[in-house]
Amino acid sequence: MRLKGKIAIVTGAGQGIGAATARKFAREGAAVAVCDLNADAVNAVVGACRESRTEAMGVAVDIADRQAVHDMVGQVLERFGRIDILVNNAGITRDARLQKMTPEQFEQVIDVNLRGVFHTTQAVVDCMVEQQAGVILNASSVVGIYGNYGQSNYAASKFGVIGFTKTWSRELGPKGIRVNAVAPGFIDTPILATIPDEVLEKMRSQVPLRRLGQPEEIANIYAFLASDEASYINGAVIEASGGMTL
Repeated sequence: MRLKGKIAIVTGAGQGIGAATARKFAREGAAVAVCDLNADAVNAVVGACRESRTEAMGVAVDIADRQAVHDMVGQVLERFGRIDILVNNAGITRDARLQKMTPEQFEQVIDVNLRGVFHTTQAVVDCMVEQQAGVILNASSVVGIYGNYGQSNYAASKFGVIGFTKTWSRELGPKGIRVNAVAPGFIDTPILATIPDEVLEKMRSQVPLRRLGQPEEIANIYAFLASDEASYINGAVIEASGGMTL
């Protein structure tokens, strides 16, 4: 088990990639703090993690709320005494073309996808610096590398996450903390549930592998990056898109 004895926080862990990551970490031996807005989803994922005979705790938290984030981190430290891994996975979309996007749509996405990552990382970093060890993993997107029609807010937030990753890897690397990002392409998660079948088929056709990615495939990347097998990877942005941007 690659993460045996590690303590991990996964945000946005109630569904999709976050839930798959929490379950994967548990199977790899980590104790997992499952964090999400949806308390029922949190409880379900905690139960799934415990099936791997590892410890897990759940916290319903809005990562856009700075005080709530600090309270959550305090609960994790009180329970486990340390934090080894942070996966900043939580994110939302509020799509609209530039001319139609409201300030509320823009701010909602920036609050969660960018400010939330800042709040959560800042809340755990002192602990990791004191330990002289830790791994921070940030969820970017291929949209954060190449942009996308109708996603000015989302693209800006995911570009920003890459900026965080590059900067923090420089600041924290000398303190024994690695910081990396993953940039998924089209992944089969609940966020796609409202997309018409014909649009999904067009999305698949853009991928050389001719399919959408699975949440577990992204979770596998996070597990590798969190492990000692990735001990010399720092400041990287790993694209996992089935080759759609070739």
